[in-house]
Amino acid sequence: MSSETAPSSVVPPIAPQSRSRAVPFWLRVMRESLGSWRMRVGIVLTALMVAIALLGPLFAPHPASSFIGAPFAPPSSSALLGTDALGRDVLSRLLDGGRTVIWMSVAAASLGMVIGTFFALIAGSSGALVDDLIMRTMDVLLAMPLIIFTVLFVSLLGPKDWLVVLLVGIGHGPQVARTARGVTVDVVQRDFVRAAQALGVPRRKILLGEVLPNIFTPLTVEFGLRIVWSIAAIAALSFLGYGVQPPAADWGLMINENRTGLDTQPWAVIAPALCIAVFALGVNLMAEGVAWTVSGVDRRRG
Repeated sequence: MSSETAPSSVVPPIAPQSRSRAVPFWLRVMRESLGSWRMRVGIVLTALMVAIALLGPLFAPHPASSFIGAPFAPPSSSALLGTDALGRDVLSRLLDGGRTVIWMSVAAASLGMVIGTFFALIAGSSGALVDDLIMRTMDVLLAMPLIIFTVLFVSLLGPKDWLVVLLVGIGHGPQVARTARGVTVDVVQRDFVRAAQALGVPRRKILLGEVLPNIFTPLTVEFGLRIVWSIAAIAALSFLGYGVQPPAADWGLMINENRTGLDTQPWAVIAPALCIAVFALGVNLMAEGVAWTVSGVDRRRG
């Protein structure tokens, strides 16, 4: 007696799902922003200026403060960019003068972003009384010009680099606060923030985990602008005698020292001005690359 066995359908085993660790938001944004031409060009320009600032002194043909010729001498074999107002090699001072501009401008902009974002998150997520109190205080500080605010304290305490960074950073705070507060007010009204509040999530975690990542785009653009304004402010303070002091080699100070010889030996002014402009352009392109990536513009354009 033969028995027929019904064919059974074979069900393939289900592979266990691998639990991959969540990629941090900032890392995912940086990874995706590398596809933007703005980000790539900005990284190249910024890295070039940082490399000149850090490694330039190793390749300087002369000591930065050495007198090698007559004042405002034209370019020659011994001084490829000529000499400055005191007869020092412009190329050597250019290679040695980028560190102060870069670290002071980045530090001041970063400090201003931290201060402004801190008060913006508190003001934008609080009631009308606290919001008005904080923002009216920011308006009062914003009414005072940055240069006058800095000169007021530097003239009392002396021209110290850390003091200039601190004062310029504080001066950036009100403008950053106004920008960040406007987008914070919009984000805290969204459903995912209200849901987190209803679940009893602590306010600190809501601000840092829900609100801050969603105002990342305007903050990155604002950071690029703050660096540019920091460069301008620090260079202006050096021009007035309240910033980097001679005989230090500094790009902003070089422009001030050699401006009288612009028609005779223009490289003493043009070279440091170009370095400042390229550094500012690179930072702004990086900030725009990140902002466009977060907003999805680059992805929509393919």
